[in-house]
Amino acid sequence: MILDSEIKLQLAQYLELMEGDVLLKVSAGDDEVSKDMVALTNELASMSSRIKVEKVQLERTPSFSVNKIGEDTGIVFAGVPLGHEFSSLVLALLQVSGRALKIDQKSIDAIKSIKDEYHFETYISLTCHNCPDVVQALNMLSLLNPGITHTMIDGAVYKEEVEGKNIMAVPTVYLNGEFFSSGRMTLEDILLKMGKTEEPSEYNNKEPFDVLVVGAGPAGASAAIYAARKGIRTGIIAERFGGQVQDTLGIENFISVKYTEGPKLAASLEEHVKEYDVDIMKSQRAKSLTKKDLIEVELENGAVVKSKTVIISTGARWRNVGVPGEIEFKNKGVAYCPHCDGPLFKGKDIAVIGGGNSGIEAAIDLAAIVNHVTVLEFMPELKADAVLQERLYSLPNVTVLKNVQAKEITGTDKVNGLTYVERETGVEHHMDLQGVFVLIGLVPNTDWLGDTVERNRMGEIIVDSRGATNVPGVFAAGDCTNSPYKQIIISMGSGANAALGAFDYLIRN
Repeated sequence: MILDSEIKLQLAQYLELMEGDVLLKVSAGDDEVSKDMVALTNELASMSSRIKVEKVQLERTPSFSVNKIGEDTGIVFAGVPLGHEFSSLVLALLQVSGRALKIDQKSIDAIKSIKDEYHFETYISLTCHNCPDVVQALNMLSLLNPGITHTMIDGAVYKEEVEGKNIMAVPTVYLNGEFFSSGRMTLEDILLKMGKTEEPSEYNNKEPFDVLVVGAGPAGASAAIYAARKGIRTGIIAERFGGQVQDTLGIENFISVKYTEGPKLAASLEEHVKEYDVDIMKSQRAKSLTKKDLIEVELENGAVVKSKTVIISTGARWRNVGVPGEIEFKNKGVAYCPHCDGPLFKGKDIAVIGGGNSGIEAAIDLAAIVNHVTVLEFMPELKADAVLQERLYSLPNVTVLKNVQAKEITGTDKVNGLTYVERETGVEHHMDLQGVFVLIGLVPNTDWLGDTVERNRMGEIIVDSRGATNVPGVFAAGDCTNSPYKQIIISMGSGANAALGAFDYLIRN
């Protein structure tokens, strides 16, 4: 048995929702992964009379495709889609069987209108919580357009392909044999990159909003919901729902919920916002803000969206360490997400820059995968919680260097080492390694504002008790503000606070 009893119980409920027959074409050999794949597909067939299995020869072995009877969909899993990818398999079974896809008609029409042939390949790791979104989006493209195919490839199974392409971050997508993208992408992002998206004129012609929310993380989603509940015209510019939350795996301090995961919470945020009359502009990024009779937000696609009030909730991003080699080797050995990219460094020597909770948690997780971890902390002592430090120091394959400063990340086509300096003595050292994980905190996403809105020296937007900025009608909430504590629950509260502040402003003006 590949699936445990609890998963099988949940899966059985999903399989009852299948509307038509599905054929799994399995290409298997004598290796262990093939045996697991055969066991999985046979187990699925035993659980539903709508699932059939046929042995074939596909481009890759081991792999299997998910098809309608008599019709290939182009959806292939090269590897055994368990872990985070199990949801991708379940959705593929349901959608191929005839269950309706949960995307808007405009996107469906855009996908069906795509001409030519597009053959996508996505390299993933089963521990990556960002990968399923990309896999599921590309599977939908394949299902809706016969000229599009998509293969999910488990990098742990196809190591030679991964190393041959120098893939050191997941998800990494190839299109027709050429690099297409790396990192998390939504369906809208993919269509945009393919040139299949809304024209700027569709945004320019929108009626002015009462409240326009810029950003769709916890603060932005909360602000949009609170504004919409007031019955006023509300819009939200959503580069990606969830924001930084999407990159958070375990969440244990969200009050009333003992444990959840970032992508799940982000999906819930989007689902909740869609319950209200909110005009959602997805996969769009703000470029500038101008205060005129109305407040105008220019998007990077050239469109200008107008509103009586604006709530800025653009959140924060991982801070760069700012040394030579960091940008050059990003996704080539320099990484920021240990859960996503850690498995690609199995058996290798890596460094973690950062001694706070995020850095030490990453070092602990990575120590179970890699050969050796070296932690570099700028200050004389680690800043992480004592319980994390105790766990870290108990690990045999971890070295901690304190009071040191990273000077350069070296490499040729990928990372091969790191140079650091002892801050007290000035002595310089170089270590050979294959990866560097940077976890040194966050920086607010406020550069696009320029001098329009007052910010502090760290780039955080200065707000008052109502979330108001120095610009009348412009409010801000969440991690992009000077709130001293960056927590999900605090961001949600500040989003609600800013929406109520904006509503009061509209009443008075």
